[in-house]
Amino acid sequence: MLQNTIKRNNYLEKLEDYKDSDFVKVFTGIRRSGKTSLLHSWADELEKKGINKENIIFISFESPKYNSIDNNNDLDKIIYEKTKNIEGKIYLFFDEIQEVKEWEKSINGYRVTLDCDIYISGSNSKLLSGELATHLAGRYVNIRVYPFSFKELLQYKEEIENIELTKENITSLFNEYYINYGGMPSILSLKNDESKKTALTDIYDSILLNDIIARFNIKNIDLLKRYIKFMVNSIGQTYSSEKIKNYLKSNDIYTTLNTLLKYNDYLQQTFFISKCRRYDLKGKKMMKIKEKYYLMDHGFHHTIVEKNSLWLPRIIENIVYIELLRRGYEVTVGRLGEERNDDNNKEIEMDFVCEKSGKYIYIQVSYTIAQEKTMKREIKPFFKIPDRYDAYIITTDPHDLSYKGVKHLNIIDFLLGDEI
Repeated sequence: MLQNTIKRNNYLEKLEDYKDSDFVKVFTGIRRSGKTSLLHSWADELEKKGINKENIIFISFESPKYNSIDNNNDLDKIIYEKTKNIEGKIYLFFDEIQEVKEWEKSINGYRVTLDCDIYISGSNSKLLSGELATHLAGRYVNIRVYPFSFKELLQYKEEIENIELTKENITSLFNEYYINYGGMPSILSLKNDESKKTALTDIYDSILLNDIIARFNIKNIDLLKRYIKFMVNSIGQTYSSEKIKNYLKSNDIYTTLNTLLKYNDYLQQTFFISKCRRYDLKGKKMMKIKEKYYLMDHGFHHTIVEKNSLWLPRIIENIVYIELLRRGYEVTVGRLGEERNDDNNKEIEMDFVCEKSGKYIYIQVSYTIAQEKTMKREIKPFFKIPDRYDAYIITTDPHDLSYKGVKHLNIIDFLLGDEI
């Protein structure tokens, strides 16, 4: 049984729906986001439902116990040996399966030859491409695992640390989540600030070394680190490879656009960053340029770049973006055209256009709209939209500042509520 962890019920409910189906359940997400704990948690749930422990086979490819498994043939020998005398349905769990060469062949083989229910996890978005997609087209379901939401963090504090939640300490815990550490599950059990900072740095180093440098055979590690720092410093801003190339050039670092594009792809594949594309709200089409990027967990921002109060509004925006993804929305940046201002053309944007099941929501995010000038600037895009859907502005302001049909939500109320 797992100790010192919470039940992530949103995920467990999905697994309940797919239990004993022919679908291979695929958990993907950034390293240390809780995929392994979720697999163990579901294995525990299966035992509670009366499944014999012998019928549950759990293999973690990060465990030294399975270092001898290099390819699908090695894996087959172990699985067929372990299952040869088991009666009834077998539940197969494979954690970080991307470590095994040609693992896709084995998964497809088990699905066909064994009476089994299969669960796998991986820290690379390409897990669902190539042979897996070919062999299992329409036969797998992807379950994206995110770091802890703020609601899950509070659940941990209440259930594991026995903290009574009050309005005051919820605000304090949010400030800790927001300003310092983010939601990586493994740091929550640590008691002091220095340990948490060290743990976040170690997670980042592990992603950098195992998921990027080793996997993609990166030679110029210094360039990669500089690129990552630039990206982290640019969260929520429009992206331009040419801009990054010129920035590096100004620091006497020379590279090609192709190299930078590859680095960008690697960071996306490992779920370190998430791309938010731009959508032309007037032309009703997706745009191919000027996308924005956000960190999968905003805690890495404080690990990689120096803390600065000027970045706090962007961290709020990052938190909202990931929470919207966590809730199942398709999220884009809304482009509304340009406005002439002081002899310059200024582009008008809606921070997030969110769609789920055909329903649209428009969202602006701001640190505060307490000042009238800021309020007018943030509200303006809502009245430029040709189609009027539900409109929200999310800030840190504690009081209701709703205005002319645009509903205001405090960031904590948004994270803990279910209105959006």
